[in-house]
Amino acid sequence: MPQSSALRAAAPAETNADWEARRLAATPRGVSVLGDFYIDRAENAEIWDIEGKRYIDFAAGIAVLNVGHRHPRVVAAIKAQVDQFLHTCYQVAPYSSYVSLAEKIAARAPGAHAKKTIFLTTGAEAVENAVKIARFATGRPGVIAFGGAFHGRTSLTMALTGKVAPYKIGFGPFPGDIYHAAYPDAMHGVSVADALASLKKLFKNDIDPQRVAAIIFEPVQGEGGFVPASKEFVEGLRAIADEHGILLIADEVQSGFARTGKFFAVEHFGVPVDLMTFAKSLAAGMPLSGVVGRAEIMDAPGPGGLGGTYAGNPLAVAAAHAVIDIIDEEKLVARANELGERLKSAVRAAAHPAVGDVRGLGSMVAVEFVDPKTHEPAPAIAKKVQAAALKSGLILLTCGTYGNVIRFLYPLTTPDAVFTEALDILTAALAQA
Repeated sequence: MPQSSALRAAAPAETNADWEARRLAATPRGVSVLGDFYIDRAENAEIWDIEGKRYIDFAAGIAVLNVGHRHPRVVAAIKAQVDQFLHTCYQVAPYSSYVSLAEKIAARAPGAHAKKTIFLTTGAEAVENAVKIARFATGRPGVIAFGGAFHGRTSLTMALTGKVAPYKIGFGPFPGDIYHAAYPDAMHGVSVADALASLKKLFKNDIDPQRVAAIIFEPVQGEGGFVPASKEFVEGLRAIADEHGILLIADEVQSGFARTGKFFAVEHFGVPVDLMTFAKSLAAGMPLSGVVGRAEIMDAPGPGGLGGTYAGNPLAVAAAHAVIDIIDEEKLVARANELGERLKSAVRAAAHPAVGDVRGLGSMVAVEFVDPKTHEPAPAIAKKVQAAALKSGLILLTCGTYGNVIRFLYPLTTPDAVFTEALDILTAALAQA
């Protein structure tokens, strides 16, 4: 036996603890990690760590895997593309799959007006490009976002993000001409009227509306606690935007691609937007994002003003074509509504005294925890439920301005038996907490 093989055979088996020690030594603490286990393989809604423990994945890569881990059609599409070419840079040697995917996204985006699409790599990159396009199209610098919003971790998108901890602490100064209004949240006493009034107050106190290029909002706030917008609120935003010649941008990075029981969440409101960002579940784990919007606005920047070396990578584009087919053929929009109702019913039936709200559109569902006596946010209870579930093999994520919300992001392809098992674990975790 060669010496290297003998040494490998004699070495102790690697464990989660081994890799955790190596992680702490090799990677910065700013990259937080939920668990102390290391994935070995995955299939649909299940993953197995290197020690063989199985988990049900209700995080799905933070809303990336609406069609599950390693869907056979996605894997086949990527493999087929590997046999053709890996990279050319679309701006140098374009490929037809980018163009046909742009056509598909434009056709799916709400509105009968002409639309165009650009592909990028990350959600933050999509948001940055939407702001670039809006500023160029209007000739204005200002952008208004909302409290509780999350738009990314780059300098500009951190400035847009309306949540200080942990995203903004110590990273300033931030780019200027960014302002925040209140986002409606009935649970915390902010009505639609309050939110719209706070936006108008910015025009009195902080920025002339004629200097505002865009208002950016999440149809369902992600990190802010899975708080859905209402039709009344979005109609109000549209009216204010129209009054002052401001563009309206919907950030669908987390809410898109069937998650909310519509292909895009803005479809719930029937209100047109000018630009929309998307990413995450578009390509089932491959890095792909984009902006779609009114053709005349998208065409405002000149040639060379938009793009990126890896933007619209052919492997990711191939995966995205497969994802759209899967959503249609497996009826995942309807599936999102069905699974979401099952989840909400199970949590309500558990009748946990600290559950202050169970909400969400489709399968973008959240449970908010409050102190049963004071009704103040109770992040400690949310953490206890999360920890109890993880110990039993169910991966959950928290969110919310106060960290007191558990959000559910399971694959929409989760088999019924696995989903039932997950609900049983969740119910037991609620009882333990």
